[in-house]
Amino acid sequence: MVEFSLPANSKVTKGISYSSKEPAKDPKKLIIYRWNPEDKKNPRLDTYEIDQSKCGPMVLDALMKIKNEIDPTLTFRRSCREGVCGSCAMNIDGVNTLACLKSMSDVKNEIKIYPLPHMRVVKDLVPDLSKAYEQLASIKPWLQREQTNGIKKNSTDEKKQSPKDREKLDGKWECVLCFCCTTSCPSYWWNGDEYLGPAVLLQAARWVEDSRDSERKERLKAINDSLKLYRCHSIMNCTRSCPKGLNPAKEIAGLKKAIVTEL
Repeated sequence: MVEFSLPANSKVTKGISYSSKEPAKDPKKLIIYRWNPEDKKNPRLDTYEIDQSKCGPMVLDALMKIKNEIDPTLTFRRSCREGVCGSCAMNIDGVNTLACLKSMSDVKNEIKIYPLPHMRVVKDLVPDLSKAYEQLASIKPWLQREQTNGIKKNSTDEKKQSPKDREKLDGKWECVLCFCCTTSCPSYWWNGDEYLGPAVLLQAARWVEDSRDSERKERLKAINDSLKLYRCHSIMNCTRSCPKGLNPAKEIAGLKKAIVTEL
């Protein structure tokens, strides 16, 4: 039988444990992935104990408490704290989600926190999203209008949209590009260089369905590729992991249907 093992410098080791300095009324342990590229050491799992009675209810509140009061070296992204910016995406209790929307009470025992899977790690809980942003740019996520000799037709005219056409964008525009869905997708893990992934394809569907855009067919042609689009096998991890309750798998299926019927 073939045996597989990680390179020695990739193995995650046991890290430092930080106990609460004072007796906690409502103790909670967080086990957090730590890695600093500058110290050239293996990644480790540090354990922190906090008092939930002196902390906000969300995992992000706990991370901020740890950074402010226990360990200022802990590194993670955060901004809005309201599930709008998508900055604090990470793997919590085995599920990709937003730390600001994940309640600590949802996890019965200790909370295990890792960076988003598959992505290269910049430091601690910060993933490198450079490739994902390149793929997003490739689908031209902006409104395109028909042009003649490089000049937009009726560029000063208002392009109106009916309420019925606007409804077609529901379930798409709400995406905050946290990439929780993309990094939960096995197809993206194995084909990330070519497969666009659920988040980018959801954005593609958003612009394909926009009645104000004049490049619908060109957009469909651009993604009509065995790797860019058809590496999706409807595993549904993307839909299960979306912290905004969206359904990327459904929108990807809609793109496939549109290609079959219109191209």
